Amino acid sequence: MTVRQRTAWGVFALVIALAVIAGLLHNPRLFALTLLNGVTLAALYFLVASGFTLVFGLMRNVNLAHGSLYLLGAYVGYSAGQASGSWTVAVVAGFAATALAGALMQQLIFRRMEGQDLRQTLVTIGLSVVLADVFMWIWGGDTYQFDAPEWMSGRMPIPFGGFYPTFRILVLGAAIGIGIGLWALLNRTPIGMMIRAGVDDRQMLAASGVRVQRVFVAVFAIGAGLAGFAGVVGGTALSIAPGEDVRYLLASLVVVIVGGIGSISGAALGALLIGLAETFGLAYTPTYGVVFTFALLVAALAFRPEGLLGAKR
Repeated sequence: MTVRQRTAWGVFALVIALAVIAGLLHNPRLFALTLLNGVTLAALYFLVASGFTLVFGLMRNVNLAHGSLYLLGAYVGYSAGQASGSWTVAVVAGFAATALAGALMQQLIFRRMEGQDLRQTLVTIGLSVVLADVFMWIWGGDTYQFDAPEWMSGRMPIPFGGFYPTFRILVLGAAIGIGIGLWALLNRTPIGMMIRAGVDDRQMLAASGVRVQRVFVAVFAIGAGLAGFAGVVGGTALSIAPGEDVRYLLASLVVVIVGGIGSISGAALGALLIGLAETFGLAYTPTYGVVFTFALLVAALAFRPEGLLGAKR
């Protein structure tokens, strides 16, 4: 780490420390509530961005329809939950529908455009526009929300008084568990080694007897399925509405850029920083809340273009 980078990190840490002290002195309860909101929003962003990291960061596939997969999982899960009366069925349906959609996208689109980033970008932008209209046609422009199971619907006490929804705490736990599982899968298992080898040297891996295309389809399906799972979770914690696909696509892009392309731990750190910046900005300076997110993105690109935990290329 250079002197310039150490100085930047020191200044950043000092600013954060001063902000924390000011927040606690001003209104401790508001600070605690905003902190929890930021961390749990970060968990939701990570659930979406983790799938995007698998597809974009590891497989080098530019899928700008990833937000549409989030919304597809949310809508399909909502319909399945309404028909069955079960939130668990909604989760399974949302994950399965988007995993299948992701597998089809990989076979029909990305398989034919390997290494053609511009074509992938244009095709998936067009696909996201078409899907947005299809969703509007099927589900209309209304706002929907899932009902969490009764055992998830309680509230927990928080520091400095007040209560916080149990469901959002469980979302945080789920994000941590999924993050650890993905990291272990990619870094501590033969499947993870095959994925990385297939991206770096597909011909050599195929020559060793591995069916590379099947591996790629499986990874794409997992990444898409995570977006669908996040759609159900996000529809329960917040809501489902037209335009959410764009919001979560942009969030995923920012998270991956800030955290580091192809890094699960980087996606977790990026999601945490973006979630906290967005939440604290809206809580304390509502008019300029969005500025904090883009200021963080600009700072990351200026001082660490490869991402905070990304590998230098």
